[in-house]
Amino acid sequence: MSRVTFVDPYAAAREDSIMCDQIDLGLLEFAGADAAAFLQSQLSSDVGTLSEGRTQLSSYNSPKGRMLANLYLWRVAPDRFRAFVASDLTETVRKRLSMFVLRAKVTVADLTAGTALLGVAGPRARASLGAALNLAVEPGEVVSGPNVGVVSLPGERYVIVVGSADDDGVRKRLAAHATSATTDVWRWTGIRAGVPLIDAATQDLFVAQTTNWDVLGGVSFQKGCYPGQEIVARMQYLGRLKERLQLFHVEADSVTPGTKLYGAAFGDQACGTIVNAALAPAGGNDVLAVVQLAALASPPLHAASPGGPELTSLSLPYALPDVAAPRRHVL
Repeated sequence: MSRVTFVDPYAAAREDSIMCDQIDLGLLEFAGADAAAFLQSQLSSDVGTLSEGRTQLSSYNSPKGRMLANLYLWRVAPDRFRAFVASDLTETVRKRLSMFVLRAKVTVADLTAGTALLGVAGPRARASLGAALNLAVEPGEVVSGPNVGVVSLPGERYVIVVGSADDDGVRKRLAAHATSATTDVWRWTGIRAGVPLIDAATQDLFVAQTTNWDVLGGVSFQKGCYPGQEIVARMQYLGRLKERLQLFHVEADSVTPGTKLYGAAFGDQACGTIVNAALAPAGGNDVLAVVQLAALASPPLHAASPGGPELTSLSLPYALPDVAAPRRHVL
């Protein structure tokens, strides 16, 4: 049976698969005998439980508990890890983490320049990868083939990692099985999956739980200390979370990460911040935004100003914890 050809990449993203060769991610590598211990001391996830061939969501936080970056981390070998971060933060994160290496036997390298990263997404993305590259990738897995690797991301999305010298051949094989798409379409698939990407515009603004990073599995509450751990733990066990990441549509031609949101209950005071935005299939933008929960009870919300474009609430593809649930106390 022949493959249906989609002219509209958004239709392909909903019903088949897309391929994008300009995604907004960069690639870091951590290598050395102390790589695992170093990352365990710096990141929010339990790196010690990460086995080879599996992926893990994580975050790198400031001492005040705010996300400096979120990571898609995987273990290449016992003493080697790689991670995707926002492309405009890759070098910044590399430099900052390198400051804390001290005497540890670990190097932190930015591999973005010598590597091609290709995104594949959609309900038939796995099938397209199998047909194009003869690789079977399960959710949460990393699979390697000759001169190519495939990393699974949440939301039926995959990133192909290939050396720049080989990317044309891989690109051509993928193009025969997936519809070519722009960065906006790739970004839209992540937004509709409810998975935020912290970039330069939103760095150092959010505690991990407000971006739903705890719900998505990017925070361990059983591991040892890391930067910001005390703040994150206090929010989890003693606090009451007042804001959460939500999914919206806004009838505006252009909105950007960092744009403030306003609602009737807050007047001229901002009650939220857009984290990610991408053009929507029928016009306007779909956005992920961290919003005060009290503002959701008094819609509508507006972008950029109290009288700005109105936001329409959409459903996330996962459930959020009950805000009224009692908190456990730290013993």
